[in-house]
Formats: sequence, structure tokens, C-alpha cells
Amino acid sequence: MQSSTNRSGDRYSFPQKVWIASGIVALVVVGLLFLQATFSVLLLVLAGVLIAVFFRGLSALLRRKTGWKEGLCLIFSVIGTLLLVALLFWLIGARVQQQAVQLSDTLPATVSKAKAQLAQNPLGQKLLQKISSPGTQKKFQVVVQGFFRSTFGILGDVYVILFLGIFFTVSPKIYTKGLVHLLPVAAQETAQTVLDKIGQNLLKWLKGKLFAMLVVFVLTAVGLVLMGVPMWLVLAIIAGLLNFIPNFGPLIAMVPAVLVALMQDFTTALMVAGLYILVQVAESNFITPSVQKKLINIPPALIILAQLFVSPFAGGWGLVLATPLMVIIMILVQELYLKKREKGN
Repeated sequence: MQSSTNRSGDRYSFPQKVWIASGIVALVVVGLLFLQATFSVLLLVLAGVLIAVFFRGLSALLRRKTGWKEGLCLIFSVIGTLLLVALLFWLIGARVQQQAVQLSDTLPATVSKAKAQLAQNPLGQKLLQKISSPGTQKKFQVVVQGFFRSTFGILGDVYVILFLGIFFTVSPKIYTKGLVHLLPVAAQETAQTVLDKIGQNLLKWLKGKLFAMLVVFVLTAVGLVLMGVPMWLVLAIIAGLLNFIPNFGPLIAMVPAVLVALMQDFTTALMVAGLYILVQVAESNFITPSVQKKLINIPPALIILAQLFVSPFAGGWGLVLATPLMVIIMILVQELYLKKREKGN
């Protein structure tokens, strides 16, 4: 009688429950190990998606302004972007290359001069001793090696990203529909809505980020020219490009600019540091918020945490792509959990 009650009231016996629990744990562990092993590849796929989002967004803009067919606008967006980049390299490439070579030749002497100036006061001497210690140098080497770690090598990663971006640009629906069809039929409509919203938010974020990079380049270039800092063009380009990396990018860009300014005097170096801080404050508090008004709001501390958690797994790509990754995660949480919880209440 008791056994029949157990069979009717409890579907599985104790040994079966143990095996099921063990299987679930093993599946979770295998899933986490697989995610760890393929996380860098997934970030490269995300970078390719961002390139496709840019090309598709530019194509949509051309279509709205001209009324041309989608295929023609897409060709113009891809080829036009490549031609514009080639034109910029042709116009300022020689000067940028000259200043880049000059910067690489100047930095060692600048570092030596900075060390000499720091050695003139007790606080600077303590700082130099801390920086020159074997433990600090070893930690710095580990950080640098981790930052420049890549999946297929730097050129290989760029090659993969570009080709993925072109494939996603040409036929995005093939990949989105294929991903949606892997899910149960009841969840396909929700999945398609979520994917569409992710694409829209990534496009808004990318627009704001590119505009902010341009503004940072212009403001930095104007400030450096007014201060009479040499190699202003390459320093401004570095500042604009590294602004793509939130929080850490502007700090990295400020280092060579301050070192170059030290070749003149300490006051100029302080002015250059103040310029970079002022530009970053303006970009963070006025430029980006005004451009990305309708974008999902991500707290700055959350971005820093994402960079700290992701970068150990993927190096520099983790720092670069932490923000769009957080955009995707927050949309997933919002659409798949928060909205359903509100409806349930």
C-alpha cells in the first residue's frame, strides 16, 4: 500500500533523484566550462555584430534620405565607409605616421625626464621605489600580457571580426531566424522581439559612442594646439579612439600626452592632464547623456564591474566590449524577467 502511494505521489525514487541531481550539476559545470573556453570567441562575434549594426544603421539612414533600394544603400554604406577611411589615411596618414614615429622615439627620453623630476622630492622618490620594485613590475607585466591577450592573435581577431561583420551585414535575417528557430515555438515571438530591441539599443549606443569619440578628438586636438603641445594630432587621435573604452580608455590616452608635455615643463603637463580630465567630464556628463537619452540607462559602477569581471577572461576585448555586453544583459533581464514579473503582479 505504501509503495503504491509512493509511486502515485512521488514520480521518482531516491536513487533516481540522486542521478537526476548529479546530471543537472554535471550539465551546469560542463556549461560553465564551455562558456569559459568560448567566451573570447563570443566576444569576437559581438564585435562582428557591432560592425554589422553600424553598416545596417548607415544603410537605413541613406535609404531614408534618398529613397534608394536597400541593397544599393547597403553597398554604399560599406564601400563608402571603406573609401572614407582610405581618404582620411591618404590626407593625414603621412603626418600621423610621422608624429607616431616621433612619439615612439620621444617617450623613452620623456619617461627618463619624468623620473628625474619625481626624484627631486621625497614623495616622488617613494613613488619611484614602489614602481621600480620587482613585485610591481611583475604585476604590470601580467596586466599588460592579459590586456593584449587575443584568441587568434591581434591580426587574426581583426580578420575574424571584419568577416563576421560583413556576413552579418549582408544577411542578418538568416542568423537571427536560425537562432530563433532553435527555441520552442511558444518562445519564438518573444525571442524575436528581444533580438529586435537588442539591435535597436546597440545602434543607439554605437551612434552615441561614435559621436562622443569625434567630440573628444576635436576638443583634445583644439586644446593641445592652443597649448602648443607637439604631436597633437596623433595624441588627439589616440584620445578619440580610446574613448571607445569606458573609464580606462581616457586614462590610458592621457599618459602619453602628459609625458610629451613634460618635455616642455611641469606646468604644461598639469595643463594637459587638466584638459583630458575636463574633456572626459564633459563627455561623460553632457555629450553622451544628451545623445543617448532613449537608451537603456547603465550605472557607471556597473560598467566598471563588468570590465573587471570580463577582462580576466578576454583581456583587452573584455574592456572594449563590456558596455555593449551589459546593454544586452540588461535588455534580457528587462524583457524576460522584469516585465513578466510586473505583468504577474
